[in-house]
Amino acid sequence: MQLQPVILSGGSGTRLWPLSRELYPKQFLPLTGEKSMLQETVRRLDGLFGSDAPGELLAPIIVCNEEHRFLVAEQLRQLERQAQAIVLEPLGRNTAPALTATALFLLDAGQDPVMLVMPADHVIAESAAFHRAVLAGARLAEDGYLVTFGIVPSAAETGYGYIEQGDAIVTGAEAAVPSAHRIAAFVEKPNLATAQSYLSAGGYLWNSGMFMMKPSVWTAAMERFRPDILQACRASIEAGQRDQDFFRLGKDAFKTCPSDSIDYAVMEKVVQPGSGTPDKAAVLPLDAGWSDIGAWSALWEVQGKDSDGNAVSGDVLLQSTRNTLAMAQSRLVTTVGVEDLIIVETADAVLVAQRDSVQGVKEVVAELKARGRSEHVNHRRVHRPWGTYETIDIGERYQVKRITVNPGSALSLQMHHHRAEHWVVVTGTARVTRGEETFLVTENQSTYIPLGVKHRLDNPGKFPLEMIEVQSGGYLGEDDIVRFEDNYGR
Repeated sequence: MQLQPVILSGGSGTRLWPLSRELYPKQFLPLTGEKSMLQETVRRLDGLFGSDAPGELLAPIIVCNEEHRFLVAEQLRQLERQAQAIVLEPLGRNTAPALTATALFLLDAGQDPVMLVMPADHVIAESAAFHRAVLAGARLAEDGYLVTFGIVPSAAETGYGYIEQGDAIVTGAEAAVPSAHRIAAFVEKPNLATAQSYLSAGGYLWNSGMFMMKPSVWTAAMERFRPDILQACRASIEAGQRDQDFFRLGKDAFKTCPSDSIDYAVMEKVVQPGSGTPDKAAVLPLDAGWSDIGAWSALWEVQGKDSDGNAVSGDVLLQSTRNTLAMAQSRLVTTVGVEDLIIVETADAVLVAQRDSVQGVKEVVAELKARGRSEHVNHRRVHRPWGTYETIDIGERYQVKRITVNPGSALSLQMHHHRAEHWVVVTGTARVTRGEETFLVTENQSTYIPLGVKHRLDNPGKFPLEMIEVQSGGYLGEDDIVRFEDNYGR
């Protein structure tokens, strides 16, 4: 058996602002440990196959927004992992097109393995239980089933959709393998009374958004239920191009693709009476410490807590505080005499919210967008394929940045119409191209880039290059860059 992980990494995570930003969303953040949620998702299947469970685990395919491509590549590099492909969506079209494009990508390469479709931003605490469920699902998927995983509910949760289990399906003789069921129905997010009735009755599971199926089975279902999406995705694959580790879907074709989720496009239609294929849709109960970290309250629930129910990270000092999540990134955060709060501090924004009101964070993000502000887009520290930059100070006609260039990386050969730059090397060695000359600048040395002169900065060393850049001029926006050469295809 070949198992192909497909990791969907297209979410924006607006409910976890201010940590999650449009260009650095929650899947790239280390919210529950040292590794990011994407990295934990990649590692989640390590050890799945062994002598008692033979099979081949293929390198993952990761589907992400084009804007996030270098974040994905860098986080894989940190893990010392290779992706089979990083499929780039030119714009978001929800999960059904993302999965359909991936299935067609595999079929075009002559591959039809079992796909395990996982969002990049879930937490699963118990790997062994997850592995057992995946192996059971793989057997069903090999037999032509469309498989989803339903989370065994621990509370009457109104924030999730539910799956009603039908008749049991025999999945094997192993007592440890969870029992699969046919899907009786998908149920929309209920009110509290309905959710409590589901919990009391049993037989209802939270809809996890994780799936297993073969590419050929999925595309056949799309042909039946959403041929318009299938056609647009096929055109985008045909117009797609390889670019280093990336596969770029054809932009014009993908723009025409309707937006729809895996559930709405296929899964709910399969189980409807008269669909002709209800017996080929299965749900596997999963009880493995799952959370989608969909809001700050969910993060508080999965974090380790002190004796007063507080979860903290960073430089935090609490007095007479209970059941609070407090996170500090750039300065000391203190509390006195409060409870049931969410407090999140970053270099450019602070969130304070009641723990039971955090669903309203997305409205804050919408208001920031409406006002034309930038705090929902980027952190003060901005990631680039060559490293990072951080604005330290800004005023009329000047801006000061801290720039870090990774070993062996280089900025583009570029020019500015409206600003000059002074560079001061703090640590490492910079190789500077300025006009027709190239020279080295070492620690405690500086150089000057006049307005309108072609220039480039790269790090020829084995350690990060850190420098201070002072910009001066009439316009200091990031769009005042004319690129002549670029290693990253921008």
